[in-house]
Amino acid sequence: MQIDWNSTVAAIWRQRKETLRPVKHIDLIGLDDLIGVDRQKKQIVSNTERFLEGLPANNALLWGARGTGKSSLVKAVLNEYAQRGLRLVEVDKDDLIFLPEIVDEIRDLTHRFILFCDDLSFESGERTYKHLKSVLEGSIEQPPGNVLIYATSNRRHLLPESMKDNLDTSIENGEIHYVDAVEEKISLSDRFGLWISFQPARFETYLEIVDSLFPDYSGDREALHEAARLFSLSRASKSGRTARQFFNFYSQPSSAP
Repeated sequence: MQIDWNSTVAAIWRQRKETLRPVKHIDLIGLDDLIGVDRQKKQIVSNTERFLEGLPANNALLWGARGTGKSSLVKAVLNEYAQRGLRLVEVDKDDLIFLPEIVDEIRDLTHRFILFCDDLSFESGERTYKHLKSVLEGSIEQPPGNVLIYATSNRRHLLPESMKDNLDTSIENGEIHYVDAVEEKISLSDRFGLWISFQPARFETYLEIVDSLFPDYSGDREALHEAARLFSLSRASKSGRTARQFFNFYSQPSSAP
């Protein structure tokens, strides 16, 4: 399907049809909606602005605790800079074998594209990551100047790490010598020039996010916070995602504290 990128800001790769499908209903989250990730916002915004200005910019790996805003930050960046020509193509991990074809389809366009790989990680024995390595920096052909890859993951190195790999690593003459298994893991994540880490939110930050979701709440704010605390305990998480789930449940009239 031919996409009009002047009117379309995002698309998703559909494997069965081997085509890009325009996204009609964009998640409209903005940078100001994200709380407790100011450092991460500054890093990704700086990198994206350099990219849009035609300056050297890095592929970015947003990694860390679940539900801390990694994916939301990428969506917010798209919304912030779509008017300046930024576009986004989301590619599922299982579709990475099509990544070279997707890049070929957009490399000669005037818009600048973020290839977005969400929740990216690989298990032992998987080899689809090799297509990602090739697009990042592993081909005879230079990566196109109008394409960057932004990926999110719970793993820093994207591949599973074992204690044995680390035990087999040695130090010789003051230099670290990694075993082949570790080298393979590091070689993938090293192709991302920008690593942005996300840590679990503090409880105070969690409550700040909750308050931002209930700006017009007229009830007992302390009771709301206590309900949010109990909800986070039931989920064993105090992330922004948990705060949103709390909002979805307690914003119902019958559930409000």
